[in-house]
Amino acid sequence: MTADDFEQVRNDPDPIRRGQRASELMIRYQQRVTELARLRKAAIEEANRSGMSYVEIAERLGITKGRITQIRSEAPRAERAFFGVGPIAIGIPRRFGFEEGRERPFFDAADQATQEAIEATTGRLALSSSRFAIDRDFAELPAGDVVVICGPKSAPIARSLLSDDPVLSFRRTDEDGWSIADSRTSQHYISPYRRDSATRTDVGYFSRRQDGGRIVVHIAGVTSVGSLGVARWLDLNLAEVFEPSSTFISGVVECDFTADFTVIDTRLIAGPYSDRA
Repeated sequence: MTADDFEQVRNDPDPIRRGQRASELMIRYQQRVTELARLRKAAIEEANRSGMSYVEIAERLGITKGRITQIRSEAPRAERAFFGVGPIAIGIPRRFGFEEGRERPFFDAADQATQEAIEATTGRLALSSSRFAIDRDFAELPAGDVVVICGPKSAPIARSLLSDDPVLSFRRTDEDGWSIADSRTSQHYISPYRRDSATRTDVGYFSRRQDGGRIVVHIAGVTSVGSLGVARWLDLNLAEVFEPSSTFISGVVECDFTADFTVIDTRLIAGPYSDRA
């Protein structure tokens, strides 16, 4: 916490605002303490790979070898940084439908399941999270690290994020509807479920980028269950897909699901494409 942050909270005359601000800062800086623990573990492992023994590293850091073992076993995993430092804001589209002749807002059940899946993943990585709604005119991201679960049809922010991907894009045709196009292979990944609802297979897109001092993860399915497939795949494969030196990475995931939209299998079918490649 900076001196300015501390003084602003301490001197705020409004007790409710003071309490809210104190709570917000506690979450933010607790997340940074956790990230520092991850960075310390990574530094120890890097020093060991460069040829130093753990005994030597402990001596140089002024701690015991037993503490080194504790740090290595208890600190967060490296792939935590896939989502940033935290806290993470996770957004899904607020959709609209007609009920009793009136347009009413609602959230798609598969979008909500995707949001919950990402919350479960980030929670296991010691990242706190909050939720936000993506409205039809939503064009600006909230501050900090963020996960956007939204296709190009739903909001301008999804189209803006997709426009930065040099390889993958969403295309729409009268024959196939939405598909994901791969400029490197000239493949178009079409949702089998969109073509025939009896075929319970869908496709989805993901990207992860550094945006200034924060991380933006974007997930978009051809249908909403495709997004859930991406979330399930990421949960299982973060360690393999995370590249610390990459500023941008993206890929396409195919998933199979049951009649009640439970994802039962996922597989990467394009990418991951990285600015390291």
